[in-house]
Amino acid sequence: MDEVLIEHEQRGPISVFTMVYRPYNLLGPKLMGALVREFAAAQEAGSRAIVLRSGLRHFCAGADVSLFTARSEQGGRSQADIGGADFLKLMELLPIPIVASIHGVCLGGGFELALASDYIIAANSAKIGSVESALGLHPLLGGIQRQAQRAGAMRAKELSMLGRRYDPATLERWGLVNLVVADDMLEKSTFAVAKELAHGPTVAHAATKKLVHIAVSQGVSAADEAMAEIQKPVWASEDLKIGLASFRENGPGLAKFVGR
Repeated sequence: MDEVLIEHEQRGPISVFTMVYRPYNLLGPKLMGALVREFAAAQEAGSRAIVLRSGLRHFCAGADVSLFTARSEQGGRSQADIGGADFLKLMELLPIPIVASIHGVCLGGGFELALASDYIIAANSAKIGSVESALGLHPLLGGIQRQAQRAGAMRAKELSMLGRRYDPATLERWGLVNLVVADDMLEKSTFAVAKELAHGPTVAHAATKKLVHIAVSQGVSAADEAMAEIQKPVWASEDLKIGLASFRENGPGLAKFVGR
């Protein structure tokens, strides 16, 4: 019987990915491969939002360090079926909003996994950080550049070079976490956000993700150039017709989108 790494539950239009890769959801080829498969399954199911969370004590304690010795001997080459850059691009361009729900520790690769999501909500007691410097490394899965883009160069260097663990409220102030809630409110608050996203205009959300990806990777001018083409599916969507009709009849904010 295959080892279960992620429990996939469907709650209406929301796909819930609960990581259960013992002991600490260590990120490596196995967990990344499982996530890739679950992302594909969510698309196949017509999901309109994804919740990424942990069923263990911690969200993710970092990368599987046991893999690093061989990787060092191979000049840094990874044996993963999907490269780090491709994995990040898959998450950031997936046409479904991803909500990372964090409790316990979220360190190293776990923090990078959260940063590749679209919305990060964290329990107040969580501890988050880029701790790779303790191993003689720095963040390997896009953490540095995403921290620099969102929190600024000085904060990104602080996070990677000092290797400290931070409380979520600090990272919220720095623009690296969207929302911090009391521990006992994490699940309720996570699904409130996921439901809001899932009941929104899904085609427009997918276009938003594409434009943000281009803007942060290639610049605003490139996003402006790509804008008209990326917006074509939005203009043709059923949700736009629903939204316009609802606005005319009932005013703003009452449309019931169908995700097409």
